[in-house]
Amino acid sequence: MRSRILAILAALAMLLTVAGPAGAIQYGKPDGDGHPYVGLAVFQDSHHVPLWRCTATLLSETVALSAGHCTGTDGTTAPAFAVLYFDGGPITNGNYPFDGSPCTGFTGYPCTGDATGTPHPNPGWNGALTIPNTHDIGVIVLDRPYAATNGHFGALPAAGMLDSLASRRGLQDVTMTIVGYGVQSEKPTLISIKQRFVATTKIVQLENALTDGFNVRLSSNPGSISGGTCFGDSGGPIFYNDTNVIVAVNSFVLNLNCKGSGYGFRVDTRASLDFIGGFMN
Repeated sequence: MRSRILAILAALAMLLTVAGPAGAIQYGKPDGDGHPYVGLAVFQDSHHVPLWRCTATLLSETVALSAGHCTGTDGTTAPAFAVLYFDGGPITNGNYPFDGSPCTGFTGYPCTGDATGTPHPNPGWNGALTIPNTHDIGVIVLDRPYAATNGHFGALPAAGMLDSLASRRGLQDVTMTIVGYGVQSEKPTLISIKQRFVATTKIVQLENALTDGFNVRLSSNPGSISGGTCFGDSGGPIFYNDTNVIVAVNSFVLNLNCKGSGYGFRVDTRASLDFIGGFMN
């Protein structure tokens, strides 16, 4: 089982747009202006060479939340810079040749965007996605405030929020909202439009060998606007119901085709909240 566990972004060093009909964030719909504080984040190495892309959520004008495997090392390379885009999309490519060159002199995606910042992974993130406590959470500290969201930001949950939800008889309300810029389809056709999508999902489990109090397992069953996550949705928010409260960030999937359950690293643990709190003003 462990050999099949994949960081949602690990295979996505791909930054090009692949043409195709807009599917969804796995069976979702375009978000439009629904979540203007959720952005696409491109991470660059110390020479400003683009590495990979993820999703991130502004918690304030200067701090964005993402995943540890987005903001930290993949085992060989560690990002030094992040470029963020908050356009609902589709975001088109700039004049970068996608040949591994530094971004110096190039404009547009994936070199210049709406904001820039420095990525900070959780100190426990080691690039290995050690289950269940992966420490798969990180933040981006922006170089200057980004105020174009008109005061709308993602919000942090109360400590133990998901535990209290699970203790309710019958798990009456386990609906979550997921938002991201990731791949809309892997099979039979790769569709990777850089556009913010939204879908609803449900909590399946909080306690098993892969979750164990650190992760949350989400359903990925299609239908209506219900859906799941895929490559590039990494670090994207899992909102409680239709609020702006982030209970987890998208972390890993079990299937190369993004058809299995998705797992999010919990934000509502004391350790996660303490880590994030160290960057908040």
